[in-house]
Amino acid sequence: MLAGVSLQVPPGRTVALLGASGSGKSTLLKIVAGLEASDNGSVWFDGQDITGVPPHRRGFALMFQDFALFPHLDVQDNVAFGLVEQGVRRAEAREQARVLLQRFGLADHARFRVWTLSGGEQQRVALARALITRPRVLLLDEPFSALDAALRVQLREEFARHIQQAGMSALLVTHDEAEARAMAQSAWQLDGGRLRSLW
Repeated sequence: MLAGVSLQVPPGRTVALLGASGSGKSTLLKIVAGLEASDNGSVWFDGQDITGVPPHRRGFALMFQDFALFPHLDVQDNVAFGLVEQGVRRAEAREQARVLLQRFGLADHARFRVWTLSGGEQQRVALARALITRPRVLLLDEPFSALDAALRVQLREEFARHIQQAGMSALLVTHDEAEARAMAQSAWQLDGGRLRSLW
């Protein structure tokens, strides 16, 4: 249960949201994404109230801990999917996907099926797919919790770099303070439905 939560994510910065399981972190993220309605209050972006705007029209990208990749598509087409949905010609979308995969060190895996990749490779594909549409905000829900500790450390630094290069705002939900410190410029603790600033 959230109680009078007010949170601001500045342009081009990553804000972390920490809290125990069941504290409402994911609920708050879904409200921001438009996947869940709040009982009261509103969501604003760039000076506009977007509370009633459906998720697909908000221009936000959401990444889950389970990657949510399409098993029937290869790596390249998973990354290109968002562009094709926006009306970009498939050939052009695939070309943009190949460029991004090169940046992520996955160019050689473009035609692989996603289920043949390691967990870390799948998470890189998920981030590439999220970034290719140049979303206005990136929402990350425990993105590394399914991975082993060493890979989590490697990926959080890599993700922070890619997000910074893309110059977008990001909201990171995590229970791991080290992860939050590695990726975010500020952090909040959600406890008893209320927020308190950590740094």
